[in-house]
Amino acid sequence: MKLPVSFLCAAAAAALSFSAQAQSAKPDLAKGSAMYGQVCVACHAADGNSTTPANPKLAQQHPEYLVKQLQDYKSGKRDNAIMKGFASALSDADMRNIAYWLADQKAKGGAATDKDLVRLGERIYRGGIADRQIAACAGCHSPNGAGIPSQYPRLSGQQAEYTATQLKHFRDGTRKNNAQMAGVAAKMNDREIQAVSDYIAGLR
Repeated sequence: MKLPVSFLCAAAAAALSFSAQAQSAKPDLAKGSAMYGQVCVACHAADGNSTTPANPKLAQQHPEYLVKQLQDYKSGKRDNAIMKGFASALSDADMRNIAYWLADQKAKGGAATDKDLVRLGERIYRGGIADRQIAACAGCHSPNGAGIPSQYPRLSGQQAEYTATQLKHFRDGTRKNNAQMAGVAAKMNDREIQAVSDYIAGLR
């Protein structure tokens, strides 16, 4: 049976589209490294292990999470003037390349600093606060802070100052790109936020 030309053209187009998607799905780590060195290195360090307390460590982070954050910065869904400027200059392919390169970098551990607060932080992280319906952080981010790829970010070793700032932004509505986290942070006071942030910094 001879197939109509239109059918063959459609099939060829579909095959080409599938091939293009397959190629675009594979990140280019060399390009990611080069782009990172041009755009991100000043704030997040050469290997993604920022030493500046206000800037997050990005090494070994789940790439899907990083891509989403960059897209949210670009669209304005996550508000940060500096990051919006950088993200706006990146294509989706750039974001994927950078994110997958960062995921390939080895994260360096951090440390908790307040022995009294860290005990409270551990209780909140592992067990939540039942009487205020605050869920345990470990339920989504795992007991050791490894997170769940494509759903929940890796937290272990993260800068305590950065984590505390983000929780406060979720609480006051400054950060609007995760309703679940906004709901959790809304029930936490400053001491609890500081405690869990300090505990997270020491997770391994």
